[in-house]
Amino acid sequence: MDSEIAFDRSPAFRVYKSGRIERLLGETTVPPSLTPQNGVVSKDVIYSPEKNLSLRIYLPEKVSDVTEKKLPILIYFHGGGFIIETAFSPTYHTFLTSAVAVAKCLAISVDYRRAPEFAIPIPYEDSWDSLKWVLTHITGTGPETWINKHGDFGKVFLAGDSAGGNISHHLTIRSKREKLETVISGIILIHPYFWGKTPIDEFEVRDVGKTKGVEGSWRSMAQRCWIRIIGSIRVRLRAGFGNGSWR
Repeated sequence: MDSEIAFDRSPAFRVYKSGRIERLLGETTVPPSLTPQNGVVSKDVIYSPEKNLSLRIYLPEKVSDVTEKKLPILIYFHGGGFIIETAFSPTYHTFLTSAVAVAKCLAISVDYRRAPEFAIPIPYEDSWDSLKWVLTHITGTGPETWINKHGDFGKVFLAGDSAGGNISHHLTIRSKREKLETVISGIILIHPYFWGKTPIDEFEVRDVGKTKGVEGSWRSMAQRCWIRIIGSIRVRLRAGFGNGSWR
């Protein structure tokens, strides 16, 4: 059974009937660099020791040694359909380095656990933990010096592509509902990944092959979580729909 393919989304990934996943893309990583790359320095920091989850911080080199220079904060969640890619891949390292070089902001690229091993809502919860960790720096006394010195908490933006766009959407709604200490100034959704059982319009069913591929990917990452019982509350987990809650 371990060799029998249940769902093939090549060249991205394959899921086997045994539950094993073979990721074909997005597994290569690159290290951070205190040597400027395109005028930007970076470093990795653990935000959840108990889950061994890290994020990568990017800062323009010219302000890294300036005591009081405050910059807008961009918190970025990587894409990959909740299944592939990491915050440390060459794709996202290059992208965030370029974005910081142009925007002159402080960027935080978040890594979260991926499906199907860690199905929804785990990627949401990991990302929420990362946001709360960032906000521990509001008073300038958080664990990370770069954020304490250079983060402007009056200008906090969430962003992401694909699954990361979906995550940004949900975190923004939850941050409003739970009245976080700071207000999210805006969100940037780059080709956000939303899906549901009912097509929104004819464009979702025009390409049957693509529709089946996306549907299969969605089921792979949320196969255990369309409906979940948490305590005595029955929760409908339709990511990207309804009121945006996953709890």
